[in-house]
This record gives sequence, C-alpha cells and structure tokens, in this order.
Amino acid sequence: MKALVLAGGTGTRLRPFSHSMPKQLFPVAGRPVVEHVLENIGKAGVTEVGVIVGDWEERIRDVLGDGSRFGVRIEYIRQEKPLGLAHCVRTARDFLGDSDFVMYLGDNILPNGIGAIAETFRAERPVAQLVTYKVADPREFGVVELHPDGSVARLVEKPREPRSNLALIGVYFFTCGIHAAVDAISPSARGELEITDAVQWLVASGAEVRASEYSGYWQDTGGVEGVLECNRRLLGDLTGDVAGTVDEESVLVGPVVVEAGARVVRSRVEGPVIIGAGSVVEDCRIGPYTSIGRDCVLRRSGVGDSIALDGATVTDVPGLHSSLIGRCAVVGGKPETAGHRLVIGDDARVEVAA
Repeated sequence: MKALVLAGGTGTRLRPFSHSMPKQLFPVAGRPVVEHVLENIGKAGVTEVGVIVGDWEERIRDVLGDGSRFGVRIEYIRQEKPLGLAHCVRTARDFLGDSDFVMYLGDNILPNGIGAIAETFRAERPVAQLVTYKVADPREFGVVELHPDGSVARLVEKPREPRSNLALIGVYFFTCGIHAAVDAISPSARGELEITDAVQWLVASGAEVRASEYSGYWQDTGGVEGVLECNRRLLGDLTGDVAGTVDEESVLVGPVVVEAGARVVRSRVEGPVIIGAGSVVEDCRIGPYTSIGRDCVLRRSGVGDSIALDGATVTDVPGLHSSLIGRCAVVGGKPETAGHRLVIGDDARVEVAA
C-alpha cells in the first residue's frame, strides 16, 4: 500500500498565517502538522509516500526532505492548481499505479494513529474505506449514510437536514478501482473534482464502499481554533526534558521541555510547555498548553494556552492567552495591561494598549 498526502491547498481559514506559510507546516506541539501525518503513515507500515504540492513546494521539500526521518520515501507531485481532492488522485496516477493507497489530508491530526483501520482495509479490501467521526453538527461536513450491514448507502455534502452524524474526516483508503470513478465524474459547481462525487459514483455503480468510525482524537487544523485545541491535546502527552538552561530563581512545574540553547531566567513555567531551541524566557509566567518556537524572546510577560512561532518577541504583556503569534512578530505593551487574545501573522508589529 502507498500513501498520498495532500499538501497543496491554500489554507484560507488559517489566514493571516497561510499568506506566508502552507497550513501543513504550521507547528502544533512544536512540530509541523504534516510531520505528525507522516509519522502516522510510517507507523501504519506504509513506506512509499506521494506528497501533492503546489505553490509552497520548495518550503515543504525543505522541511520534509526525502522522508527518511519518518521511515518513508517521498515523491513530490506537483498540482498546478487546487482543483479538488479527486483531481489530486488523478494528478498522482503515475505514482499510484495499481496499488492500494491511503489518501491523507496534510492538515489533519489523528494522534492515535490509523494502524487499526489500515489493517482492516488490508484484510477486507473494499474499493473504498472511508474514515468517519461522530460530530455535533454534521451540516458543516460531508456526511456518510450507512446501510444496516455497515456499507455506505449515500454521501451528502453539508446537508441541511442530516440523516447521520458520521462526518468524513481527512483519511480515505482506496484500491485502484477509485481511478475509474475519478475519470467518470465532472467538476462540481465550484469547479473542482470532488472525492465525495467519486465515492458516490462507486456506490451507485454497486462497488463495495465501507466506512470505519474513528474512535480516537481527531482535529482539522485548518483554522485558528482547531490549531489551539490540537496544541492542547498533543501537549497533554508531553514528557518533560530540560536540555537548555534554567536558573536557580526559576520554577518549572509539570512537564516542561526546554530545548538546547534555550534559557529560562527568573520565570515560572507551568507545563505542559515547550520552549524551543535558542529562545529566552525572562521574568515571565508561562502557563499551561503553550508552545514557544525557536529563537523567541519573552520578557516581563505572561503567556498561556498559546503558540508563538519562531523568532517572535513578546515584551511587557502580562496576560496573553489563547493566542497565535507569527514568526518574527513583535508584541509590546504596558505593564498594567492584561487579558489579551491576539492572532497576528508573521513580521507583524503590535502594541497592546492599556
């Protein structure tokens, strides 16, 4: 079995960050989302991976390399325009050949892995095996309706009156039978080849299409709230490790990672927290569920439940919470300010008013 990882989208829900980086490279718990994806694929026993790339191809290549860090071999496949998930399958046809494959959206986090579903697919080999998740409001998703025997009866995209609460998430298993379906469908009203249309074509033609309900944690990191929620979840499994410097006046509580070259000075850090390599945390109070990137500087500030990307600077802001601070962004304030939530992109300059 091969894997097809989709990393060519534009990421409009993660703006302003997606103006300067692909959403698949946004760091969650100190690592780009797509690294978590490749780790899952490797653990599922898949070693040949095609990565669909677009305008951010060079950046993604720089981060992922040849895939050897994850125990896989990567082939990069260029998609000139984001024309739909089924178009990605068509674009990757030469790479996929007649192999079974898992298609995995590069902005989805499933920390419990996909190994069990992969084994079910290998054993039973339906033409398509969909991965679903029970959601509170199915109207925002593609929804799967099932027959009593568990086979798929119908797929409905964002139904006004859902007949099921099983939403499609970003993992699909296919045999080579999907290629006939992709070739048979036409672009949707938004001009894209939809994978839901291709799977529905399989259902209508009598092919075996099954669905597995995912019981672990799942999060789409395409938006700000999803990124923060996922950061909390992954940091919850953190194991502390201090490779940097922590002075005698500082206090670390709970699991805290201080990477090599980072310094913690006269500060209190309540884990789970990651402080990236080369960063300086001085006279600060860092609260739980915070990821601080590499080469950041935080002074006289309080930060909790937040992500600061590489090179960010935060000074004199004692109450920053639930925030995303872009790369090399600078946030300053007055000592009496508190209780702020910020979402600012790379290289931004923000002064927090009293």
